[in-house]
Amino acid sequence: MILLIASASIPLILSFDKKVRFYKHWKYIFPSVLLTSALFIFIDIIFTEMGVWGFNPLYHSGIILAGLPLEEWLFFILIPYASLFIHYVFVSYLPDLQVSRKYVLLVSGLLITLLVIVIIFNTDRIYTLVYSLLAILLLLVSLIIKKGIINRYLISFPIILVPFLIVNGILTGTFIVDEVVWYNNDDIIGIRLLTIPIEDIGYTFTLILMNLLLISLFEKIFGKRTEPGFNKLKIG
Repeated sequence: MILLIASASIPLILSFDKKVRFYKHWKYIFPSVLLTSALFIFIDIIFTEMGVWGFNPLYHSGIILAGLPLEEWLFFILIPYASLFIHYVFVSYLPDLQVSRKYVLLVSGLLITLLVIVIIFNTDRIYTLVYSLLAILLLLVSLIIKKGIINRYLISFPIILVPFLIVNGILTGTFIVDEVVWYNNDDIIGIRLLTIPIEDIGYTFTLILMNLLLISLFEKIFGKRTEPGFNKLKIG
């Protein structure tokens, strides 16, 4: 809970920054966060029941909802909020910085090829399989809609990844005794960055990208950006 509050508190306070005006986009952001979290929590509940991962009772409140600690539910709201804030700050202050369509196709093609190979050799590892398939699906959607979302996300994602890896590192046992979240080694490849399963990189990528795609959809349905600093952006 301390990690979650620390992760979301600064983005929440700075949401009223005059340049970014992140709060102006809450009407698109919160629905996307809730829909995305619904899918991820549904998978999370199933995986927890299957023993793909679990939670150390020493590190959470003990309030359990559908087999998940309260903090795990809040994770899918607060962490995406903080990550989306970073993305919006990036596109607000550097609105013209994005990778070319050619580069997007190259990187996306390489990622999809890599993920297909990973799937072929890890069909029995459920965590690896599910989120590799989801990553491929979202990449293909991003390429098809041609809204410029992925053009900026390929730049902002490495920035988002820095604080996420710090938080995830602590959750998986870096810098603390034992881990907050444990993983069944039979359901992951086994490659780790310190204590973080390599799959968590793809997990993060899909979590935030799905939010961005839904935000784009809601903006198209319910309105357009008119606030200063966003008129030139094409992330949605």
